[in-house]
Amino acid sequence: MNKSRKFAALTIITIILMAFGSAVHAQEEEDEHPMYIERPRVFYGGAVIGANLAQVDGDYFAGYHRVGFNGGAIVYAQVAKHLAFSMEILYSQKGSKNNIAEPSLTLKNTYIVKYGIAANYVEVPVMFNYFDKRRSHFGVGMSYSRLVRSKEVLDIDSANTVHSIDLNTKYPFAPNALDFLAGIDLHLWKGLFLNVRFQYSIIPIRTELPKDFARAVEYNNLWAVRLMYLLK
Repeated sequence: MNKSRKFAALTIITIILMAFGSAVHAQEEEDEHPMYIERPRVFYGGAVIGANLAQVDGDYFAGYHRVGFNGGAIVYAQVAKHLAFSMEILYSQKGSKNNIAEPSLTLKNTYIVKYGIAANYVEVPVMFNYFDKRRSHFGVGMSYSRLVRSKEVLDIDSANTVHSIDLNTKYPFAPNALDFLAGIDLHLWKGLFLNVRFQYSIIPIRTELPKDFARAVEYNNLWAVRLMYLLK
């Protein structure tokens, strides 16, 4: 999945450059309090809901084809006029999906006709955010996840016979995950924001896999698109 990793790196660089430009512009003039309410306070809470567009680097398949739920609660703690920490408690569905038959890279006369990973997590992201004069903000941080359940589908066609292989039981996913985060929240109206976030595993989610169907290690790789509403 070298192309996916190059794409992810370019994405992170683009987000950082956009964020830096926004920060420079916001510092050129004084503005009102960066949150949307008239009476500022330290803590702001709300809800987020949206979707993950996910893939798993290491499973031989490229593309953000797994669509999963992403939602929960968020709280901001403002530490300066334009700076705030945020913490979320989320239910997040990750994984990968492929429904196009492709030949095995290592097994002769064998096709992988269906493949998919569904890994559901309870997740706690912590981020450091910068707010501009329009109340839009960008942030970077890390996320700890605890695996709730996982399922894997692997159907292969060998000698015109289709059968399923259960890798999830013999090669289980790590119960804990740690990810890097980078995202932008665009202020739409009052407490409503549009959030776009990139997320990538810092540590593998699974190791020691058989080379016939995957690389030695796997990593979560996803985009999240969500709506966030901060309460007054």
